[in-house]
Amino acid sequence: MDFALSDEQQAIRDEVRRFAENEIEPVAKEYDQEEKFPHEVVEKAAEMGLTGANIPIEYGGAGYSPFETALIVEELFAVDPGIGLSITSASFGGDAIMEFGTEDQKERFLEPVARGDAIMGAAISEPDVGSDVSSVSTRAEKDGDEWVINGNKMWITNGSVGDYYVVLCKTDPDAADRYSGFSQIVVESDRDGFEADKITGKLGIRASDTAELIFDDVRVPEENLVGTRGAGFLQLMQFFDETRTMVAAQGVGIAKGACERALEYAQEREQFGQNISEFQAIQHKLAEMHTKTEAARMLTYKSAWSVENEDEQLTALASMAKEYASNVAVDVADEAVQVHGGSGYVNDFDVERFYRDAKITQIYEGTTEIQKNIIARELLGKGY
Repeated sequence: MDFALSDEQQAIRDEVRRFAENEIEPVAKEYDQEEKFPHEVVEKAAEMGLTGANIPIEYGGAGYSPFETALIVEELFAVDPGIGLSITSASFGGDAIMEFGTEDQKERFLEPVARGDAIMGAAISEPDVGSDVSSVSTRAEKDGDEWVINGNKMWITNGSVGDYYVVLCKTDPDAADRYSGFSQIVVESDRDGFEADKITGKLGIRASDTAELIFDDVRVPEENLVGTRGAGFLQLMQFFDETRTMVAAQGVGIAKGACERALEYAQEREQFGQNISEFQAIQHKLAEMHTKTEAARMLTYKSAWSVENEDEQLTALASMAKEYASNVAVDVADEAVQVHGGSGYVNDFDVERFYRDAKITQIYEGTTEIQKNIIARELLGKGY
């Protein structure tokens, strides 16, 4: 087993970290406090190919592998999760278009994102629908050569700043089973009847935009249908293994950032005539934090490798990585605040922000409880 990064992968990681330290770190506190989207930083990230990291080269992207994308996510989140998500989520929904879209759709929707000229979003959750995706009620009805869409979507990343969204809709309400009858349709934000209501007051990742989307007789052309009508739910399920792996990478990044800051602070802060890093209690905290982070990293890397190689254990691994890394992010950020003492409770230090940001990794892309259900199902069904 080779755990070493290639020269190219090492270069990607180093360059992304330099970008994050130079362009993100100086403004992270400002964007968090003001809950505003970091347009300027995202534009600079696009110039480096980071907004289209996983978009194929033929459509203007960097064409990075899932493993390389995980490296990018980790480094960005180790500096600031809110802005990191703003950058990495610019292509949300793009996987469906890459896999099932027409050439016209790929050119229209992927290329502008890769250039930094557009931001995408994936609209799945609704006010009454979270984990139970098959209960989506947003409707899309055919009227001539157009789809007419009505409904609401909730907690949508990039909701008030996006240019278009891949929207999961019920297109065949009389389908034979609960998993059929859904389709994914691209909806541009400048369509009549479309409205976005920005959500503020979030616990964390405040730089990342979140909104409720409202569709009131929104009309889009029939060519905006992604892939086959009625196959939307199955299309969506194909990408959860990769997206959950990326949330695991977010958790690793948050834990890494918290570890780095706790270690630095412990070596600078003096109490009782010595640096607090000299106290065994603090040494044990640091040791446990770094050990948990490394364990989460290895599980996440294995999951990313499995995405690339279509390993049969992928679904279980992705949920294991997501569940474990998100818990590590929360635990390590908590300990980082504890190492800082009272200083960690105010926003003069980054660990206060990391502590708030970490929690979302246990919620989106499937809660911790859902991940445990999936892991158990895989164990019982496949004997993993």
